[in-house]
Amino acid sequence: MAGDGEEVRNKQVLARDYIDGNPKETDMYFNTSSISLKVPEGSKEVLVKNLYLSCDPSMRGIKAKIPDRLFYSFAPHSPIVGHGAAKVLESRHPDFKKGDFVWGVTKWEEYSLITMTESLFKIQHTDVPLSYYTGLLGMPGMTAYAGFYELCSPEKGEYVFVSSAFGAVGQLVGQLAKLMGCYVVGSAGSKEKVDILKRKFGFDEAFNYKEEHDLDAALKRCFPEGIDIYFDNVGGKMLDAVLLNMRFHGRIAVAGMISQYNLDQPEGIRNLLSLVYKRIRIEGFTVYDYYHLFPNFLDLVLPHIREGKIAYVEDIAEGLENGPAALVEIFSGHNVGKQVVVVARE
Repeated sequence: MAGDGEEVRNKQVLARDYIDGNPKETDMYFNTSSISLKVPEGSKEVLVKNLYLSCDPSMRGIKAKIPDRLFYSFAPHSPIVGHGAAKVLESRHPDFKKGDFVWGVTKWEEYSLITMTESLFKIQHTDVPLSYYTGLLGMPGMTAYAGFYELCSPEKGEYVFVSSAFGAVGQLVGQLAKLMGCYVVGSAGSKEKVDILKRKFGFDEAFNYKEEHDLDAALKRCFPEGIDIYFDNVGGKMLDAVLLNMRFHGRIAVAGMISQYNLDQPEGIRNLLSLVYKRIRIEGFTVYDYYHLFPNFLDLVLPHIREGKIAYVEDIAEGLENGPAALVEIFSGHNVGKQVVVVARE
């Protein structure tokens, strides 16, 4: 380990430019710079050694800056930005000290000087794998928790549908619903993922949306009595079909709309009248509004993980050099489980 204040080489993954749509490996390139292992005096910055980096659907391209965006994964000739777990090497922030483990927004490089410390969380529980804080116990896990409990107000015995159920968010939503005594169905994009949803995650039923020519019929097959709660990660045709199958006073939490992100002209939703007839509540949300509930989330989820009541599947890519390929894979659905890039194990 290098000494304090020493200049060290810092391998990085940089973006070539702003991009439109899903990233390709050619949108990224490698660079080696140098970084001082010293935090500037008078600042509240934190210097970290990155250990695990998260590959998330939100790490997509944009053509230019959007004012209300928290951060940009792809900005020209800058390191890729996303969530990760890291170890503090030096800190001038009162909440973090040398040797702490943290998770939050970081850069795709070996060492990062973090200025946006409001998006950083100290890891108090290290008896579970640190990589979990890129998914199950990090931003995706909090998304599942906030959307399901805060927006959907679930009750035992209700009928719950989760789209993109094999993703890091959907995995947890389905299992939280099962632990509450709900009937749970998920959709995913391959036979292998459908099988794992039922066998490992305990979903009552699951289907491969790519093989269903009529989504309305598929939902009626799985939910003959209708849907109380829909956790939406995809939007589009799936949301339109769900609206026809919601029960009275149903709740829909919209965490994302991955089917729409790359369309020049977003698809319309035709069945919105169901909202009126069935008194359905639909609400979009972003996880950043709910981070104040992180301690409550840990209190609920950690005991279940320790007791083996919540399962979790990771797809691990070793080394920063394999990061771009791993990130690209999640947009084609080739990853099996939460995609994580290991920069260093400590």
